[in-house]
Amino acid sequence: MTAPRPSLTLSSTVLEAPDAAELADFYRRLLGWEPVQEEPDWVKLLPPGGGSGLGFQTSKPYVPPVWPASPGDQLMMLHLDFEVTDLEAGVAHAVAEGATPAEFQPQHDVRVLFDPVGHPFCLFVRDHVLGETPAISPEWVAEQARDIRTQNPVAAEAVTPDRREAAGTAEPGSGDAVPA
Repeated sequence: MTAPRPSLTLSSTVLEAPDAAELADFYRRLLGWEPVQEEPDWVKLLPPGGGSGLGFQTSKPYVPPVWPASPGDQLMMLHLDFEVTDLEAGVAHAVAEGATPAEFQPQHDVRVLFDPVGHPFCLFVRDHVLGETPAISPEWVAEQARDIRTQNPVAAEAVTPDRREAAGTAEPGSGDAVPA
């Protein structure tokens, strides 16, 4: 005889970061959710209408995931998906709050972005529109990545296409970039 399954409710998805409060503040601004629990090294946000929230935990040895990953890269363990009604406006809002668009965009109706410490997340529209993935200007991505690198050295790892360049070991023009 098996014991009855206990009641389980998803309370939150927890993201690690070098500073939980800073990352929680990004998601607070992005989503409009308010903190319901704030402790040293821990913050929890909940949506206004209820449901599971997001938790943030300080982890000093945090290493940003690489997306898309290659063998040997730090892999993401999960990513967050947020539905938007206007993809372009959603991306603009996320970037204004501190997100960085990924250089590689795999789908027409989805945008992959990185939060300030490098966690990938997606914005998507429910209604699938057939067509090619709109290009994001490489110049615009480079400008966003440059701004992030100067403001946040931890996030720099997540938005630097050539990791050797970040370490100062890449030769300019070598064309041997490692995808981020």
